[in-house]
Amino acid sequence: MNRFAELLDRLAYEPGRNNKIKLLVGYFRETEDPDRGYALAALTGALSFKHAKPGLIRDLITERADPVLFSYSYDYVGDLSETVALMWPKAELPPGHNNPPPPTLTDVVTTLRTLGKAELPAQLARWLDELDETGRWALLKLVTGAMRIGISARLAKTAAAALGDKDPHEIELMWPGLSPPYLDLFAWLEGRGDKPVNSDPTPFRPVMLAHAIEDADFANLDAADFSAEWKWDGIRVQAVAGRDARGHIQARLYSRTGEDITGSFPDLVPSLHLPGAIDGELLVLRDGRVQTFNVLQQRLNRKVVSPKLIKEFPIHLRAYDLLGDDENDLRELPFTERRAHLEAFVAKLSDPRIDLSPTVPFASWEQLAAARADPKSAGAGDDADAVEGVMLKRRDAPYLPGRPKGPWWKWKRDPHIIDAVLMYAQRGHGKRSSYYSDYTFGVWTRGEAGGDELVPVGKAYFGFTDEELLQIDRFVRRNTTEKFGPVRHVVHEPDQGLVLEVAFEGLQRSPRHKSGVAMRFPRISRLRWDKPPREADRLETLERMLISMTGS
Repeated sequence: MNRFAELLDRLAYEPGRNNKIKLLVGYFRETEDPDRGYALAALTGALSFKHAKPGLIRDLITERADPVLFSYSYDYVGDLSETVALMWPKAELPPGHNNPPPPTLTDVVTTLRTLGKAELPAQLARWLDELDETGRWALLKLVTGAMRIGISARLAKTAAAALGDKDPHEIELMWPGLSPPYLDLFAWLEGRGDKPVNSDPTPFRPVMLAHAIEDADFANLDAADFSAEWKWDGIRVQAVAGRDARGHIQARLYSRTGEDITGSFPDLVPSLHLPGAIDGELLVLRDGRVQTFNVLQQRLNRKVVSPKLIKEFPIHLRAYDLLGDDENDLRELPFTERRAHLEAFVAKLSDPRIDLSPTVPFASWEQLAAARADPKSAGAGDDADAVEGVMLKRRDAPYLPGRPKGPWWKWKRDPHIIDAVLMYAQRGHGKRSSYYSDYTFGVWTRGEAGGDELVPVGKAYFGFTDEELLQIDRFVRRNTTEKFGPVRHVVHEPDQGLVLEVAFEGLQRSPRHKSGVAMRFPRISRLRWDKPPREADRLETLERMLISMTGS
């Protein structure tokens, strides 16, 4: 465990990508099985321990330290694992007793997998007593799954590939069939075994993501090299079907991060009756018309899916790529060939719940810009309300996991903009734990007493630059009027306060908010130091926007 803790500590403070890879390769080379395999699993998010919740960690530390001091310390540090690691009291050993040896990473993982909920607190406390500060921090990062040390799953796999001088793409392709502690993977990387074979009939394939395109990018891109499709306002999914050992078809539905969400959408499973892997968008389709994301939300994160819910919010899969057809892996084919396979596959499925995402014809960037601005006239028809923008895909590009820059671009429609007033601020986490970086903002409306009052309409914690973060943090510290635990009440009067220009993708009704509305993907686009709070937007403006978006 100490070696793993040292690795995490060094990675957290190492800013350079190549140096991070060098540290990881060195660890994989010097650490024996199965410790190194469990380390790789932890860094790629492949480990989870159902009983190890943050609340349990808080209970342990408040039993051993002043709860008020812990609360203040956690508020300042912003990271639970770091706070507990620093505050955990040193264990007092009986005379003549030496410190027991710290647990290995394998000890921790295997014990956590078998331990019951009632036994876990005592075992965690014993480990925390046995480890030093860095070890405690690494242990808590591991058990809660909240690494946040500047390492992506892609980078960890790249380092594993570098150990065996392999192509990282090769690791990504085989990853769905591997499981911790990856003994067969490391044997192959070190030339001691054959290449691992994926035996799962319905594996998740790491998805390909797009970069947001900027105006300056178009100068270096040839329109003839790209195909375009509508960007739908649903959720990205991967629908996979395969034959099990008896030849029966099994089907699963995955989120873009690989979470199995099949149980939430049982009505789509019968439609996946041919072996293949579709990359597409999950939508609600009523009377042949795609509904907005606000409607789709009624089906998301449901543990119980009733027949009534299925009938009122019928799920539909709009396909835009095919990663596999039966036993054929299509990801290395160029997009145009995959598209031809997809068209044939969807036709063979012949199911009303699955259709093709139509392409958007264009011969120049000017033509595509016109289509993006008016999707209804450009072919989206009545589905235009569910269009977020357009996707650009190089015709010759293979399907590459991660977010490679160049093959795929997303060009969203211009966001909605309002001016809102900063009302409350809270510290961030990780690198932002020392700054007030989470902001709740509101707009004006007529209050019950007859005068104007601010009502919250959203919360944002990105969109601003590092310099702007320092400016807002300084303003919050100098203009806090009340404190509610970690939350700071910031002055917001008609002539005193900070106006934020907020960009957002959409609005929806929200009974949980006093304003009755909630924003979709809000972010701070500009600081309006030039504008007094009284000139910020009103709730009536958002109501009109909401009616134009949803018709209600």
